[in-house]
Amino acid sequence: MLQVVIFLIILIVVTYVAAMRYKRIYRNIKLGKDEDLSGDEAQRWKNTLLVAFGQKKMFKRIVPAIFHFFIYVAFLFTQIELIEIIIDGVTGRHRVFASSLGMVYTVLISTIEILSFLALIATFIFLARRNALKIPRFHFDDMGWWPKLDANLILLGELALVIGIFTMNGADMALQQIDPTHYPDTGNLALSSLISPLLFEGLGKDMLVLLERAGWWLHVLTVFAFILYLPISKHLHIFLAFPNVYFARLRSRGAIMNMPEITKEVSSMLGLTEDTTDMSAELPEFGAKDIDDLSWKTIMDAYSCTECGRCTSVCPAHITGKKLSPRKILMDIRDRTEEVAAHLDTKDDKLFPTRQPSEEYSMKHLDDGKSLFDYITREEIHACTTCNACVEACPIMIDPLTPILQLRRYEILTEAAGPKDWTPMFTNLENSSSPWQMPQERDAWVES
Repeated sequence: MLQVVIFLIILIVVTYVAAMRYKRIYRNIKLGKDEDLSGDEAQRWKNTLLVAFGQKKMFKRIVPAIFHFFIYVAFLFTQIELIEIIIDGVTGRHRVFASSLGMVYTVLISTIEILSFLALIATFIFLARRNALKIPRFHFDDMGWWPKLDANLILLGELALVIGIFTMNGADMALQQIDPTHYPDTGNLALSSLISPLLFEGLGKDMLVLLERAGWWLHVLTVFAFILYLPISKHLHIFLAFPNVYFARLRSRGAIMNMPEITKEVSSMLGLTEDTTDMSAELPEFGAKDIDDLSWKTIMDAYSCTECGRCTSVCPAHITGKKLSPRKILMDIRDRTEEVAAHLDTKDDKLFPTRQPSEEYSMKHLDDGKSLFDYITREEIHACTTCNACVEACPIMIDPLTPILQLRRYEILTEAAGPKDWTPMFTNLENSSSPWQMPQERDAWVES
């Protein structure tokens, strides 16, 4: 009974804290602007099934894809066993599904054990790739101490989960022979039936009970720790990858989103529409200076980023030694969002000078003297060639190019700034509709 009470207290606390943390993530994503993401719903579901569930884009690099697939499938199947563990913890029963499911239970738990063993192998491989083999994309300059530690913490957590599963199942199989009344027959589990005679045979009942409970608690507490840890980890993609892929922009890779204000102005200049511009109105700001100028989808991209570095490893600007790293752009957006969120949580009135007492704390009143340009340098956004290599490489359809273009647009159209080398191009475009200085009209060749 004491174990049930302790488990219930832990479960309630974890559920409450997790709900608050994930609610905060949702609030942070909604700090971005609305964006029209209408499109072919059938294509969205197809992307979700193939890319999110099917890991399609991961298999462009076959070796890490196979090992990642082991961990991914093991994660999905282990949730079935987790349901039983939670029910056991709440009711005080033991393996509540074993008797009713019979052989199906044996096959199911055996499958979980095989997948867990494959996940164990994959975990050791990934630890070696990150720490011994030092795969370059995991050690680029944009990867500080925390991203490296974060990845290792999750992998060590995977080890704890697998150790918990096999300790629990192995000791349980030995207890089935000693006390079948309290330990229902699970059948011969695929791996525990081999492990149990080697490690647990000959141990007394008290020691076996202790080991079985230790494995059970290690497994469930590691799962709870994961749930609480994910909101501050790159592994939040475990949850966000699926909605992120579903809401991915469906426009073609080469298409760049127009700005309605500019489209309206150009159409008016060409006489295609009536000029209804209010000359007394305040000039609009173009592009993005801070996170509230970005789309909520871009902020969700940032929170979904796995920091795998595939985007940066194929970026031609980065490959040729320039400062740009698409991965860093997304990490910076997430860091700035977290900074803004901390201000909203602390509610320091000094940071919200225009806020009235009756108004909520929001970004429109925030003035902390910072923006995205304090995280992302001009040199980085200038280096982008808009080739879309980063967009194509991302395994969960994140779009690093859109925020880069938004930052450029703010710099050039709102600040009237930008690299000096670009000024002649803008002048030529304005005068002759061509990036090159030409002595005649661009379409003059048609007349010849």
